[in-house]
Amino acid sequence: MNIVIVGKGRMGQLLKTTAIEHGHTVLANVDAFDPAGLLDQIDQLDLVLDFSHPDNLDWVSKAIAGKEIVLVEGTTGFGDEQKALLNDLAKTNPVFFAANYSLGIALLTSLAAKASQLLKDKWDIEIVETHHNQKIDAPSGTALALVEAIDPDNEFKKVYGRSGRTGVREKEIGIHAVRGGNIAGRHEVSFFGPDEELVLSHNANSRQIFVNGAIAAAEFMEGKPNGLYNMTDLVG
Repeated sequence: MNIVIVGKGRMGQLLKTTAIEHGHTVLANVDAFDPAGLLDQIDQLDLVLDFSHPDNLDWVSKAIAGKEIVLVEGTTGFGDEQKALLNDLAKTNPVFFAANYSLGIALLTSLAAKASQLLKDKWDIEIVETHHNQKIDAPSGTALALVEAIDPDNEFKKVYGRSGRTGVREKEIGIHAVRGGNIAGRHEVSFFGPDEELVLSHNANSRQIFVNGAIAAAEFMEGKPNGLYNMTDLVG
């Protein structure tokens, strides 16, 4: 495939190297300050890989909307308006969106959802995510995706960290962000029951696992009809 990558940082370079290793052609790495690599080659473009900044979604989606171009979107920190924009784009383009492209995280999300169905009425639930000191959003997109999987009907109050006299625990999910060092990503979901605790966790040892997942998603999307796809579609 002919690919343009949005993002020129470490993740963008890893995506470029891995895509080339898989036999794809990377036409350019671009960003909001240098969009020409995408716009100038739009007619020969098959797919856009975007692992950059939430602000880039607007101009990228406008550039490819209605054209036979796939978007594989891995940016985190999207608000409701940007999520709605992804849904609108999926009406005219094939779009793959995931907050985390790790196969292990996809399985963790599935296991956490299953555990919640069985335990949520009588067990307490807490989520802790840890990332490197350069990550700009908190909590992580993966942590928020875990919350959605655990509480799809929004039955629980969401508590983002605690301090002071918080009082007795209500029907809530605690969500905590830790930042430090160069940790690629760690997510832990704990279920606290009477006299026992169940912990589901995933550690990412490098960004390469997310890159591998993104390239797998890109190859999965080749020839797909318009619509919004995610890791569940990829892993089955």
